[in-house]
Amino acid sequence: MITTVSRKEARLSIRASVESKRLLERAANKANKNVSDFVLENALSAAEAIVADDANFSLDGRQWKKFVAALDAPPRKIEALRKLLTEPAVFDEE
Repeated sequence: MITTVSRKEARLSIRASVESKRLLERAANKANKNVSDFVLENALSAAEAIVADDANFSLDGRQWKKFVAALDAPPRKIEALRKLLTEPAVFDEE
């Protein structure tokens, strides 16, 4: 089994009450991890769950019909966008 070790280059510091620190130490110990790894792993899980919420949304029937209609509608002609996409970019060779 090949394992990869990622280099941790950024530092993150937090302040906690004595009680909070003790609880984190107990939980980390129970998970057979050091406190830093335990906190980072759980903070990343929470962050991913929060960010994932941005990708999901709910619509009622009326909103869904409007959404589908907007997706199915032909694209609008935006002259500035057409110009941007058809002219050579700054770094394109001439």
